[in-house]
Amino acid sequence: MKIILLVLLLVSLADAKFIRSGYVVVDSSSSLEWQDNTTPVKKSWKGAIDYCENLSLGGKNDWRLPNINELLSIVDDSKYNPAINSSFINFTSSYYWSSTTIANNSSHAWNIDFNYGTVSHYYYKKTNKFYVRCVRAGQ
Repeated sequence: MKIILLVLLLVSLADAKFIRSGYVVVDSSSSLEWQDNTTPVKKSWKGAIDYCENLSLGGKNDWRLPNINELLSIVDDSKYNPAINSSFINFTSSYYWSSTTIANNSSHAWNIDFNYGTVSHYYYKKTNKFYVRCVRAGQ
Protein backbone atom coordinates (compact mmCIF):
# COMPACT_ATOMS: atom_id res chain seq x y z
CA MET A 1 0.00 0.00 0.00
CA LYS A 2 2.85 2.42 0.86
CA ILE A 3 4.53 1.69 -2.47
CA ILE A 4 1.35 2.51 -4.39
CA LEU A 5 0.97 5.80 -2.51
CA LEU A 6 4.61 6.68 -3.20
CA VAL A 7 4.16 5.99 -6.91
CA LEU A 8 0.99 8.11 -7.01
CA LEU A 9 2.80 10.93 -5.20
CA LEU A 10 5.71 10.81 -7.66
CA VAL A 11 3.31 10.90 -10.62
CA SER A 12 1.49 13.86 -9.07
CA LEU A 13 4.78 15.70 -8.52
CA ALA A 14 5.82 15.11 -12.14
CA ASP A 15 2.51 16.55 -13.38
CA ALA A 16 2.79 19.47 -10.94
CA LYS A 17 5.87 20.62 -12.85
CA PHE A 18 3.49 21.69 -15.64
CA ILE A 19 0.74 24.20 -14.91
CA ARG A 20 -1.96 25.00 -17.43
CA SER A 21 -2.99 28.65 -17.73
CA GLY A 22 -5.57 29.13 -20.47
CA TYR A 23 -3.95 28.08 -23.74
CA VAL A 24 -0.43 28.05 -22.32
CA VAL A 25 1.33 25.31 -20.34
CA VAL A 26 4.02 26.61 -17.99
CA ASP A 27 6.96 24.44 -16.93
CA SER A 28 7.54 25.61 -13.34
CA SER A 29 11.06 24.17 -13.21
CA SER A 30 12.40 25.89 -16.35
CA SER A 31 9.86 28.76 -16.60
CA LEU A 32 9.32 27.87 -20.25
CA GLU A 33 5.83 28.62 -21.56
CA TRP A 34 4.40 26.25 -24.16
CA GLN A 35 1.73 26.92 -26.76
CA ASP A 36 -1.31 24.65 -26.42
CA ASN A 37 -4.10 26.64 -28.01
CA THR A 38 -5.12 24.93 -31.21
CA THR A 39 -5.12 21.75 -33.19
CA PRO A 40 -1.47 21.31 -34.20
CA VAL A 41 -0.44 22.49 -37.64
CA LYS A 42 2.03 20.88 -40.04
CA LYS A 43 4.80 22.95 -41.56
CA SER A 44 8.19 22.59 -43.16
CA TRP A 45 11.07 23.43 -40.80
CA LYS A 46 11.32 27.00 -42.10
CA GLY A 47 7.52 27.29 -42.01
CA ALA A 48 7.57 26.11 -38.37
CA ILE A 49 10.11 28.79 -37.44
CA ASP A 50 8.05 31.46 -39.21
CA TYR A 51 4.82 30.21 -37.60
CA CYS A 52 6.26 30.48 -34.08
CA GLU A 53 7.90 33.85 -34.70
CA ASN A 54 4.54 35.22 -35.89
CA LEU A 55 2.46 33.65 -33.10
CA SER A 56 0.63 35.96 -30.72
CA LEU A 57 -0.78 34.10 -27.74
CA GLY A 58 -1.59 35.12 -24.18
CA GLY A 59 -0.67 38.71 -24.94
CA LYS A 60 2.87 37.62 -25.88
CA ASN A 61 4.51 37.66 -29.29
CA ASP A 62 8.03 36.41 -28.55
CA TRP A 63 7.32 32.74 -29.34
CA ARG A 64 9.90 30.57 -31.09
CA LEU A 65 10.48 27.00 -32.22
CA PRO A 66 11.99 25.02 -29.29
CA ASN A 67 15.42 23.44 -29.47
CA ILE A 68 15.65 19.65 -29.18
CA ASN A 69 16.38 19.67 -25.41
CA GLU A 70 13.43 21.95 -24.67
CA LEU A 71 11.11 19.79 -26.77
CA LEU A 72 12.39 16.66 -25.06
CA SER A 73 11.49 18.18 -21.67
CA ILE A 74 7.75 17.74 -22.34
CA VAL A 75 8.03 14.05 -23.26
CA ASP A 76 6.45 11.66 -20.76
CA ASP A 77 8.48 8.42 -21.02
CA SER A 78 5.90 6.50 -18.99
CA LYS A 79 3.31 6.83 -21.77
CA TYR A 80 2.96 6.34 -25.49
CA ASN A 81 0.43 7.48 -28.07
CA PRO A 82 0.87 10.17 -26.89
CA ALA A 83 4.15 10.35 -24.99
CA ILE A 84 3.55 13.89 -23.77
CA ASN A 85 2.78 15.32 -20.36
CA SER A 86 -0.95 15.17 -19.61
CA SER A 87 -1.16 18.95 -19.12
CA PHE A 88 -1.11 19.27 -22.91
CA ILE A 89 -4.52 18.73 -24.49
CA ASN A 90 -3.96 19.90 -28.07
CA PHE A 91 -1.59 17.47 -29.73
CA THR A 92 -1.17 14.84 -32.38
CA SER A 93 0.84 11.69 -31.68
CA SER A 94 3.34 12.30 -34.44
CA TYR A 95 6.58 14.11 -35.30
CA TYR A 96 7.25 17.67 -34.08
CA TRP A 97 10.05 19.94 -35.28
CA SER A 98 12.81 21.31 -33.10
CA SER A 99 14.93 24.29 -34.12
CA THR A 100 18.11 22.21 -33.81
CA THR A 101 19.87 21.48 -37.10
CA ILE A 102 21.84 18.24 -37.48
CA ALA A 103 25.51 19.13 -37.00
CA ASN A 104 26.83 17.13 -39.96
CA ASN A 105 23.85 17.65 -42.29
CA SER A 106 22.36 21.14 -42.41
CA SER A 107 19.45 20.00 -44.60
CA HIS A 108 18.07 17.95 -41.67
CA ALA A 109 16.81 18.93 -38.20
CA TRP A 110 16.11 17.00 -35.01
CA ASN A 111 12.51 16.12 -34.21
CA ILE A 112 10.54 14.16 -31.65
CA ASP A 113 7.91 11.53 -32.36
CA PHE A 114 5.32 12.10 -29.63
CA ASN A 115 3.77 8.74 -30.37
CA TYR A 116 6.70 7.05 -28.58
CA GLY A 117 8.70 10.03 -27.28
CA THR A 118 11.69 9.20 -29.46
CA VAL A 119 14.20 11.68 -30.85
CA SER A 120 15.17 11.31 -34.49
CA HIS A 121 16.35 12.91 -37.70
CA TYR A 122 16.48 9.89 -40.01
CA TYR A 123 15.71 10.85 -43.59
CA TYR A 124 13.76 13.89 -42.42
CA LYS A 125 14.77 16.87 -44.46
CA LYS A 126 13.76 20.34 -43.41
CA THR A 127 11.36 20.38 -46.37
CA ASN A 128 9.26 17.61 -44.78
CA LYS A 129 6.12 18.74 -42.98
CA PHE A 130 5.89 17.97 -39.28
CA TYR A 131 3.85 19.41 -36.43
CA VAL A 132 4.74 22.58 -34.54
CA ARG A 133 4.66 23.42 -30.83
CA CYS A 134 5.99 26.89 -29.95
CA VAL A 135 7.74 27.94 -26.74
CA ARG A 136 8.83 31.16 -25.06
CA ALA A 137 10.96 32.02 -22.06
CA GLY A 138 8.69 32.87 -19.18
CA GLN A 139 9.20 35.42 -16.46
